[in-house]
Amino acid sequence: MAATRASCVVVVLLLIIAASNVGGLSVDFHAASCPQLEGIVRGAVQAARAQDVQVTAGLLRIFFHDCLPQGCDASILLDGEKANGPNASLQPRALQLIENIRAKVHAACGPTVSCADIIALATRDAVSLAGGPSFAMPQGRTDSFRPASDDEIATLPSPFEDVGNLLGNFTSKGLADPADLVALSGGHTVGKASCIFIRADDDFSIRLNATCSAGPTKKQSLDVVTPDAFDNGYFVALRNVHGVLHSDQGLAGHPRTAGIVRDFAANQTAFFHQFAKSMVKLGNIKGAAGEIRRNSCFRTNKARLNDGLDILNALIDDAIVAL
Repeated sequence: MAATRASCVVVVLLLIIAASNVGGLSVDFHAASCPQLEGIVRGAVQAARAQDVQVTAGLLRIFFHDCLPQGCDASILLDGEKANGPNASLQPRALQLIENIRAKVHAACGPTVSCADIIALATRDAVSLAGGPSFAMPQGRTDSFRPASDDEIATLPSPFEDVGNLLGNFTSKGLADPADLVALSGGHTVGKASCIFIRADDDFSIRLNATCSAGPTKKQSLDVVTPDAFDNGYFVALRNVHGVLHSDQGLAGHPRTAGIVRDFAANQTAFFHQFAKSMVKLGNIKGAAGEIRRNSCFRTNKARLNDGLDILNALIDDAIVAL
């Protein structure tokens, strides 16, 4: 009996490995297993935006902070990463929205959709509901077993970083086209920053800093033209030297990015097209093979089971979901 169980474990592990390496992401990954998925996600995001339009910026930041360090794997939601360094200021209501969506999706379809896929789809819908582009987002991600390490989290860009460093960082993550950096930075069209991050190197930014700092809990919109709409106002501001962060305004002066900034400021359609393309590329940064978190996006499916047979059953469940 023990030999039979061991053989089953080997077979199941092989199936899991095969499933994790075949097919990759696809836009219809959940079409059969959870046909309600798209409607559930969009409805939840729409309701959340009706309460607070800033949830779009919150989701964009979660998606970016999740994908860049170690791939799109929902590690950002785990203790040890969620409150580490720059992640400590992630928007709580956006984090909770992801968990609320998971609960609704799993109630409708069972544990077939990862928290990583929910982050990606919710972010995409938040962008389009804010006036940004609509686009297909490939699905089929799994959720990581561990948070990103301190070294991995340290690869997240700083608001004080020079464009040359940002380009090198993005290239190391497979985002080598400078248009990826510029377009994804355009997500700041709906974001806000604490006053301490405002650059203070010209009259505009010094005045902005003084006005912002006058309110102890105030934050500054990163798009000073149309702060609540997803449009190309952010790039219009950069063209006019009205960028809020050093890392933002630097895009308008660097030889590899300045022309792209000018193009996006003049042509919103061009920005939308590149933003959609770059978001999909960002979402395709692959994490390590993982699981579908069953009970909460904020914790892994730790082995609550006490014997080998229960562990085998859990492996079989995961293999069926993966296949």
